[in-house]
Amino acid sequence: MITTPSPPPINNLTSPSFSETFVAGNLVSGQLFFLHHIQISELFLALCIFITIHSLRQKKRHGLPVWPMLGMLPSLSLAVLGLQTNNIYEWLSQVLCRQNGTFLFQGPWFSSLFSVITSDPRNLEHLLKTKFSNFPKGPYFRDTVRDLLGDGIFNADDETWQRQRKTASIEFHSAKFRQLTADSLFELVHGRLLPVLEDSIKHSTAIDLQDILLRLTFDNVCMIAFGVDPGCLQLGLPKIPFAQAFEDATEATIMRFVTPSCLWKTMRYLNLGAERKLKRSIRGVDEFAEDVIRTRKKELPLLISATNNSNASNDDDKKNKQLRSDLLTVFMGLKDERGEAFSDKFLRDICVNFILAGRDTSSVALSWFFWLIHHNPEVEHKILQEICRIVGARTSSDRDREIKSDDDEAVVFKPEEIKKMEYLHAALSEALRLYPSVPLDHKEVVEDDVFPDGTILKKGTKVIYAMYSMGRMEAIWGKDCREYKPERWLRSSDGRFMSESAYKFTAFNGGPRLCLGKDFAYYQMKFVAASIIYRYRVKVVENHPVEPKLALTMYMKHGLKVTFQKRDHAERHKLLNI
Repeated sequence: MITTPSPPPINNLTSPSFSETFVAGNLVSGQLFFLHHIQISELFLALCIFITIHSLRQKKRHGLPVWPMLGMLPSLSLAVLGLQTNNIYEWLSQVLCRQNGTFLFQGPWFSSLFSVITSDPRNLEHLLKTKFSNFPKGPYFRDTVRDLLGDGIFNADDETWQRQRKTASIEFHSAKFRQLTADSLFELVHGRLLPVLEDSIKHSTAIDLQDILLRLTFDNVCMIAFGVDPGCLQLGLPKIPFAQAFEDATEATIMRFVTPSCLWKTMRYLNLGAERKLKRSIRGVDEFAEDVIRTRKKELPLLISATNNSNASNDDDKKNKQLRSDLLTVFMGLKDERGEAFSDKFLRDICVNFILAGRDTSSVALSWFFWLIHHNPEVEHKILQEICRIVGARTSSDRDREIKSDDDEAVVFKPEEIKKMEYLHAALSEALRLYPSVPLDHKEVVEDDVFPDGTILKKGTKVIYAMYSMGRMEAIWGKDCREYKPERWLRSSDGRFMSESAYKFTAFNGGPRLCLGKDFAYYQMKFVAASIIYRYRVKVVENHPVEPKLALTMYMKHGLKVTFQKRDHAERHKLLNI
């Protein structure tokens, strides 16, 4: 009999069911899926670490980390937003010091922020003088600031710039212009500035000295550029819409230089953010300028008629000559290349540019100067000694009248006395070396070139030269470059002021674009500083924060809060050596 073997018994412990097999399969798949994701995450993390390390390692070679697609923008953004430093110019100086004075800033691939930044005097002489024609302001700069500055002298190139500069140069060196500036400055200092400072002493209040100085220089330059007095500096410190609009416009304009062009142009088109503020501010500037131009066009025929009237009194004739000395009136009498009168828009651009030059530069420089002498009282004492020595050298009758008088207004400094203030000149120059009114400037390369330090410049490259950084370069000014030492500007033999190369000390630019108003700026600063120091001690309020603001000119971000203390007559009399 054949028997069929029975199947072996099923062992439940070793033979899984279908459901168990399915669960086990899912478990294995899940583990594999999890492991797969872990591998992807690890790869992504490893890639991020590699990119970070690689980008950070670029800092040693390029000066700043270079990130894929973004270039050096993250570092710049952190500096601009104040997350990395409170002083973006100091941050830039540190980069330039690491890179021996020149480095290539690499912006995002989609932007126009690529530029060569330099603080090497050899490079500055090359671009400002030797190859001047190869380094104009360029289309990028003109496009960025055109809404505010139009075709004025700071934004112009070629024939437009040459025509404005030639006319302004003739006017700046004329005797009547010098007389107008001296008379207007005397009126502003003795008729407005000193009364405002006395009022602060009377009420024992701290005031923002930067604001006071901005008001003074604003009124002064408006008299010179427009022939009008906006009355910005007076008791009560009234708010002047044009002055506020001008300040807001310059602040909003500088933000374009650290913003990709495509972004700020989009914001301008959509009227958003800083561009909306800029548009509103420029409207305020334009309204003021257009009103002045319109009024002057009505006045000009009457002034000419009055001047030609032989019966006019001497006082009327003097007034008419002064009114005809301002830049607006001068340019109104000129013709363009077609023989036609300049348009109102062109006249507006000229005046706005000169206001930017004359208002901000002197007032900002004086603010940093008073902050520096507060921290260097020995410098202040030497300045006072010099002023008292000059007053003491006056004729005995004038000197005795001023010494016996309890009224400080008896002392009015004459132009020839201002010129003799060598140590004050050195102290102001030293302040400008450390805190130049214009910390950065811009050029663009027309044709391929090479800097003296070997940097290759391709056509269209933007070049930024950093005057602030130059004052902090040991290679330029020595190991004591960060110290405030007016003596570095004086000859050891006779103590006379000794000027430096315009490509080493570039506060007033250099080459064909050397500042036309340099002499006037020094006269203005010295007259104001001497008038204040002779009468008062200036004390910065304790714990007041002082740091530069990102703007076209080097404003103090929080102003300069100070108190004034009248000097004791005995202190001055002692220094007069009588």
